[in-house]
Amino acid sequence: MKRRTLLFSAALLPAIARAQQSAFAGYDRAMVIDALGGPGGDDTDKLSAKDLRNAIDSGVTACNKTVAYTPSWEECVAGIAAEQAELDDYPETLLHVKRAADLKRAKESKRVGMIFGVQNLAMIGGDISKLGVLHDLGVRITQLTYNVRNLLGDGSLEPGNGGLSNFGREVISKMGELKLQLDLSHAGYRTIQEGIAAAKNPPVISHTGCTAVVKHPRCVPDEILRLLAQKGGVAGIFFMPYLREHGQPMGEDVVRHLEHAIDVAGEDHVGLGTDGSLSPMLVTEETRKAHRENVAERKKLGIGAPNEDPEVLNYVPDLNTPRRFETLALMLSKRGHKDARIEKILGANFARAFTANWG
Repeated sequence: MKRRTLLFSAALLPAIARAQQSAFAGYDRAMVIDALGGPGGDDTDKLSAKDLRNAIDSGVTACNKTVAYTPSWEECVAGIAAEQAELDDYPETLLHVKRAADLKRAKESKRVGMIFGVQNLAMIGGDISKLGVLHDLGVRITQLTYNVRNLLGDGSLEPGNGGLSNFGREVISKMGELKLQLDLSHAGYRTIQEGIAAAKNPPVISHTGCTAVVKHPRCVPDEILRLLAQKGGVAGIFFMPYLREHGQPMGEDVVRHLEHAIDVAGEDHVGLGTDGSLSPMLVTEETRKAHRENVAERKKLGIGAPNEDPEVLNYVPDLNTPRRFETLALMLSKRGHKDARIEKILGANFARAFTANWG
């Protein structure tokens, strides 16, 4: 590790230590949901003992674990199989969430609930019957697009902003029949608006930010936040670089987006979707190298969002602990937010939306 990385990490230790000295009183009783995240972090394909300890120590009740986002049906099925294998290997730590009652089971048994989710439905092609296959394989959250256009509609990076296709509307209707949770993250603004209108049950935007705070296509404007709230949905604030215009985002940036979303949509329609691991990120030169390569590859594939910076990592340094949600809850509490509101943000809002969809 280079000297500047060591200095950067060391400078954050006092802040992290201070945040961990106090606990948020309601954290252990709260239903805590990361609407996009999951165990991992050791830069290997398999979960390590440390990954599993971090997952349990995080206090997270359940998370939306991405099993696929590529257009390949074969890769999607392989991703589901790999996640199912980990559930089978660690039944004492992980629990497959397929219905609302499983969220309560995960909480009571002190396990981490794993909700299988796909971040794109391009892999179904034009075959709507594959939605049923995804459901049978345990998937419960389905995102329509990943930044670019597919047969269902336009993603967030499409300049035409064409909205949903007729097939996209058919898919949303079928999702309602199958009790799949509609996720409108990474979609274009018109696609999101039309998706909210077409949804039979409360939709979610699992991981996003607010354009009123930072103008970026991966964030959403106030109009969409209001429409989402009117439909009973929930927007999850992410822990991504798009939380600020330039530089590494910090906890205060997460709070700014959360508070704006609460002001616009109301406290019943805001949650958290980190788009990260339950384990802390280990900031090394290897980490930075891998990030630079990932940014370059995403740009090459045409799925990289504007301003993806090879030098800005996808994490929030002062929330870089397994108990990051508890630290954030304490930050909100110190700013005057009441415990009941904080518990909604921690996961009760997403639990309500998921229950309305899954039964």
